[in-house]
Amino acid sequence: MTEGGGPQGATPEQRLAELGLEIPSVAKPVAAYVPATRSGSLVFTSGQLPTVDGRLAKTGKVGAEVSAEEAKQLAERCALNALAAVKAEIGELSRVRRVVKVVGFVASAPDFTGQPGVVNGASELLAEIFGEAGAHARSAVGVAVLPLDAPVEVELTVEIDSFQVDSAPLEVA
Repeated sequence: MTEGGGPQGATPEQRLAELGLEIPSVAKPVAAYVPATRSGSLVFTSGQLPTVDGRLAKTGKVGAEVSAEEAKQLAERCALNALAAVKAEIGELSRVRRVVKVVGFVASAPDFTGQPGVVNGASELLAEIFGEAGAHARSAVGVAVLPLDAPVEVELTVEIDSFQVDSAPLEVA
């Protein structure tokens, strides 16, 4: 793997195309926040829901109305939406040096304990796209309810190449 690219030197966008996927448009925020923000060489996304063309792909609780396998696919969609927010913030995904952390929230039926398997949908996609640079720390949290009755929500923290950070230097008076 080359730095800033995916496995075998492919760019993240090329890897997505090989997987039959593409980065969607950035989801419009449903409240008072921005989809992503940058601090130095880190980019943090807001929690991303499994929206497709501005609509939730599915609603309900995992382990009740939504199966674990469906939820895993929805977590993958959340990760794609998070990557859209990252790309909008930095221009191109080849600037991602590594995925630092993934936090996944799973709206769970009371007896559902498979949250890690659900969030694997996001983690496995990131590994496919970024190779070793996609390996990350992670939390998979079961919750009672998520915004808009979404089954899954995912947020990312990525590190970008510090040589390409285009933040203006601070001016000292």
